[in-house]
Amino acid sequence: MNITVTRIYRQPEGRSLKAFVDLSIDDVLLIKGIRIVQGPKGLFVSMPQGQGKDKRWYDSIRCLNQEFKKRLDDEVMSAYTKEIDKE
Repeated sequence: MNITVTRIYRQPEGRSLKAFVDLSIDDVLLIKGIRIVQGPKGLFVSMPQGQGKDKRWYDSIRCLNQEFKKRLDDEVMSAYTKEIDKE
């Protein structure tokens, strides 16, 4: 399975939200709105979310396989790191 980051939308410095990322899987599925967030333990990848009727936020896309989730996270973070290193 080929995971490709297609776009990185960096956010202004000083915010916990660092970037929005779009990626494609096998050139047949596009996922938009993956977020890179600075948390208390460092950067992490957050899947796109939508707000429910109860005003809470829920993932719109969920990886059912931990191995695939790690691979997806690694691809996103690698692309983000390369983008930062360009500066």
